[in-house]
Amino acid sequence: MTTTPTRAALMAATLLATTTGAFAATEIQWWHAMSGANNEVVETLAKEFNASQADYKITPVFKGTYPETLNAGIAAFRARQPPAIIQVFDAGTGVMMGAEGAIKPAAEVLEEGGQTFDKSKYLPGIVSYYSKSDGTMLSFPYNSSSPILYYNKDVFQKAGLDAANPPKTWPEVFDAAKKIKASGAAPCGFTTTWMTWIQTENFAAWNNVPYGTNENGLAGLDVKLQIDAPIFVDHFQAIADLAKDGTFRYGGRTAEAKQLFLSGECGILTESSGGLGDVVKSGMNYGIGQLPYDPKGSGPQNTIPGGASLWVFGGKSDAEYKGVAAFFGFLSQTDIQSRLHQVSGYLPVTLAAYEATKASGFYEKNPGRETPILQMLGKAPTENSKGVRLVNLPQVRDIENEEFEAMLNGTQDAKTAVAKIVERANAAIAQAVAQ
Repeated sequence: MTTTPTRAALMAATLLATTTGAFAATEIQWWHAMSGANNEVVETLAKEFNASQADYKITPVFKGTYPETLNAGIAAFRARQPPAIIQVFDAGTGVMMGAEGAIKPAAEVLEEGGQTFDKSKYLPGIVSYYSKSDGTMLSFPYNSSSPILYYNKDVFQKAGLDAANPPKTWPEVFDAAKKIKASGAAPCGFTTTWMTWIQTENFAAWNNVPYGTNENGLAGLDVKLQIDAPIFVDHFQAIADLAKDGTFRYGGRTAEAKQLFLSGECGILTESSGGLGDVVKSGMNYGIGQLPYDPKGSGPQNTIPGGASLWVFGGKSDAEYKGVAAFFGFLSQTDIQSRLHQVSGYLPVTLAAYEATKASGFYEKNPGRETPILQMLGKAPTENSKGVRLVNLPQVRDIENEEFEAMLNGTQDAKTAVAKIVERANAAIAQAVAQ
């Protein structure tokens, strides 16, 4: 009779210990927009961090595309149920900066969480984009990217093009696309993801021409777009002309066109360096080139960061903030950043990770992989190439996409499209600033 209570007590003690252990870790939700190969990277990072310590548990939650994730975060904040961490794409930076009361600056989170934070250890062009004018880093630059050119080497060879020498200017891209289409090497010569980010914002920065007034919004909120200049009109009209017979094929507003390239339908793609994981996974015989420039501009200058950063919502517990700080510290480790860069194609956040990757011989073994970094860091930014920061950039991009789509389906020419964009966007910006 004496053994039964002892056994029951042991079972109760074991159950209590198990239950306590199961709930000891502070859960930290991380809402993100990573799909495909990049989603696998997110899941791996969370598992590795969770296995590295017992106090915190990062729970990644996929919330759809970049715009969908931002909208989900805004809705959750209004409902007073936001996650601790949300991944917000570059276009949402101005939106998040305008909601200062809703967020806790990443620099504060790191310092209060006992993590050593030295801004000089991070890539300067990336950190400055996600910082206030006084230098305070507001968000953690998780996956910064630069747009580059991808091309199908087998398609190039079939079309009689030099597979070792990708086109460097936009006229060369358009000529190569015509040859691919005419030769039958592929049904489509050229496509692009993100018409707004690559063909508009980065087109301006890379060619060192203004996207808008007030240093594209970095020097003041009152911005008027300037993408109705002749260099933009000529560029978009060339794309519209190629679309008439399918030499250029439109895939969608964000990253959808990548599938047109991965399937072999289009021979040339301009896309984020962060799209590399899916290109590698496809097994394609691919090559990488720098983002093409327009000979009528004064570039190539420098590209501006895309991708996304991690923002921390306010109103969380001290334990959650300590966990977020620990996770950001984990992500900043040189070996983690080096691997993230090498696997995903996104830029390394820290200078140490870049130097370690270079010292390992990775760039020599993988030609073209240093291209996105050199594009961003090769020259000191000008007033035209520091970035684009509007209080309502997602809305402005929607306006641009609507007019570009009308242009590509033949209902208006490029001059009309950009004129409408400037008129509509300027009105929307003025209204947003006034609110």
